[in-house]
Amino acid sequence: MPQPPPPLASPLWRSLRAYQIFGANTEVGKTVFSTLLCKAAAARTTGRGVAFLKPVSTGPDSEADDRHISKFASDVSNKTLFQYKIPVSPHIAAKLSNTTIPSNDTLLFQCRDYAAQCANIGRKWLFVETAGGVHSPGPSGTTQADMYAPLRLPVVLVGDSRLGGISQTISAFESLRMRGYDVESVVLFKEDRYQNFDYLSEYFAEHHDVPVAGVNEPPERKSSLEEDVRAMAQYYEEQSQGKHTGDVISHLDKRHEQRIASLDSMATQALEKIWYPFTQQSLLTPKDINVIDSAHGDYFQTLAPSSSSSSQNDSLLRASFDGSASWWTQGLGHANPRLTLAAAYAAGRYGHVMFASGIHRPALELSSALLKGMNSPRLDRVFFSDNGSTGIEVALKMGLRAAKLRYGWAKEEKLGIVGLKGSYHGDTIGAMDCSEPSGYNEKVEWYDGKGHWFDYPTVLCIDGKWRVNVPEELRQALGEDADFSSLSEIFDVQSREQKGHHVRYEAFIRESLERLVKQGRRFGSVIIEPVVLGAGGMALVDPLFQRALVNVVRKSPDLFRKSGAAAEETPSDPNAWTGLPIIFDEVFTGLYRLGRFTSSSFLNTYADISVHAKLLTGGLVPLCTTLASENIFQSFSSQDKTDALLHGHSYTAHPVGCQVALESLNDLQKMDHDGSWNWAKSQGWKSSETSPTSSQSSANVWSTWPRDLVEDLSRQTDRVSGIWALGSVLAIHIKDASGSTGYFSNAAQDLRDTLIAGDSEGANGSWNVHCRVLGNVLYLMAGQKTTEESIAQISLELRKGLQA
Repeated sequence: MPQPPPPLASPLWRSLRAYQIFGANTEVGKTVFSTLLCKAAAARTTGRGVAFLKPVSTGPDSEADDRHISKFASDVSNKTLFQYKIPVSPHIAAKLSNTTIPSNDTLLFQCRDYAAQCANIGRKWLFVETAGGVHSPGPSGTTQADMYAPLRLPVVLVGDSRLGGISQTISAFESLRMRGYDVESVVLFKEDRYQNFDYLSEYFAEHHDVPVAGVNEPPERKSSLEEDVRAMAQYYEEQSQGKHTGDVISHLDKRHEQRIASLDSMATQALEKIWYPFTQQSLLTPKDINVIDSAHGDYFQTLAPSSSSSSQNDSLLRASFDGSASWWTQGLGHANPRLTLAAAYAAGRYGHVMFASGIHRPALELSSALLKGMNSPRLDRVFFSDNGSTGIEVALKMGLRAAKLRYGWAKEEKLGIVGLKGSYHGDTIGAMDCSEPSGYNEKVEWYDGKGHWFDYPTVLCIDGKWRVNVPEELRQALGEDADFSSLSEIFDVQSREQKGHHVRYEAFIRESLERLVKQGRRFGSVIIEPVVLGAGGMALVDPLFQRALVNVVRKSPDLFRKSGAAAEETPSDPNAWTGLPIIFDEVFTGLYRLGRFTSSSFLNTYADISVHAKLLTGGLVPLCTTLASENIFQSFSSQDKTDALLHGHSYTAHPVGCQVALESLNDLQKMDHDGSWNWAKSQGWKSSETSPTSSQSSANVWSTWPRDLVEDLSRQTDRVSGIWALGSVLAIHIKDASGSTGYFSNAAQDLRDTLIAGDSEGANGSWNVHCRVLGNVLYLMAGQKTTEESIAQISLELRKGLQA
């Protein structure tokens, strides 16, 4: 397999001032302004210090923009990447040209390559001129505003001086601004009839602090070509030396220096002003701070580590794969324009409106979409909150109230939860109390762990074999480790139940609960993260064990009612909770993180309460939903207001978050329906060993990360104790020489540091993998739009890193 190309690094050098010229419309004078700016910049440099790039041009060669530059700015180097002779939109011209249509990546890489060449030979200025208007399509059909966004070049916007040009210019500016472009200057022709320059100067000064420069219009065409060339040459000489053009160049020069100075100083300033989460800042130095200039798709554009002392011709930015998916929230790519526009629409229509006893369309449509997507007979209601931790607090209030009312527990009787060791449900006090003592909570003064946390078998690929690993202390009760031919076979819970694999699990769980109840323990809910425990160390739990836990609890109401109390009647509603309310924390694992809309489907069972956040909004804004059954909802129904669920947040169901979440869900479900992940599912994950009668909802598992990669890395037993992949998640458990595991192990740091150091030899600029560790576990997360090529790139670096 050929080595994949490195990812795209944004073009930024100390020496090279690179700017992209967009037009508010066609025929607004982009090439005239490009020529003026090139000539004005050339007057400030020696030799051929200015370059012009036209990525895509249409029309006959005689009218090509690079020829215009050559004619009137002869001391400027110029290049056109793709020239189509047909004078139509690039997407049509490309189709009619009988040549291969360049992909967006091909076009962007060639732009970056040309910029790198300019920097390496000491050019000082580069102007990159687009074709048509801001949203004119490129050869692939993608509009230019979206196509060029990964380059993140600062922009000079050529305004429209014609009738209607005010609206066109402002609309073009807003389109660029919403996509994260820095529009550094607006330029346009001065004319007396429509006075667009006067209006736009005031508008941009007042609303955006962006300077607007105007120059005289070019002379009318002359009767002969020779006269016309002479008149234009004189025009360019005069206007390029004029104050307005000079002011633009001075401003662009200043903004370039300011951008670099800001990037150079950000890390130091951050250490002085920022209090970082999950970080012992006394151990940080400025070089440990990841300075992010922009982000697009799966990649940050970050300040290269040697940039402050590098030469003028070294690239300042490098592409950094976002290996933590921006702390588990990112699914549809950074700077996704669909999500951006959804947020802008809701912000423009609503801003924020209070939600108590109110409703707006985004919240109602999102509620319906979530309930339909979950496809659960138990879930009927949606409660909105701010984030995963607060959503868990809501779920606890729901579950504990329902259990208290059914079993008659008095207020002074302390209720706990049933959970799993290593689970972690958030950083608010109530959510913390649902986790066993750990480094996350032991030093929190109000922490009071309330519950029992079962140990459990885990799943790892070890030395090429898929294994259910039973903790040493539980082997007498649960049996020995068991090897399986594939991950799918492990997840075929129905087939395994038919073979009796669950019997020991259920007996162990029942006996443990009986013992705890005899000790006087009282429980109000079960709370688990289906399949994967995230913050607790990326543990992949045997799904059959979690299913057994749910089944035992639901079949054992006798364990949870008061001693001596009469057995309650079986609820008439088959979907009402029994035993204890079951809470599934899908904040991390849900909404296609593990390849499914809901991770509960791996257990082939349904929750009574389910919590969803992170991927809910595709990584753009915070929002959480807690879904509950009608049976749970009715626990709070009475004529007394104090019996209501008195919980809320100022930004409950904020319209921006709801609209973005709705767009995110629609996009994810469309990708699932359209087979967008078929390339990943075909990477060896389909198992012929899976029973033909098994439920598709549990046995059909796959990952973005290739099976051969996972199994190959698992054979590096000198360093790797085990590895697993599911959906977009890859977790590598590194051996610790001291024998310790968990959050405070340093075993995975060497591999992390190798990936962060990255590849500095890439032809298109250096790049690296930004990733985090959980003790001895290094995890990587792809997004739901991550490409096969990106996975190949990261896989290669992983292989190198573990062999180092």
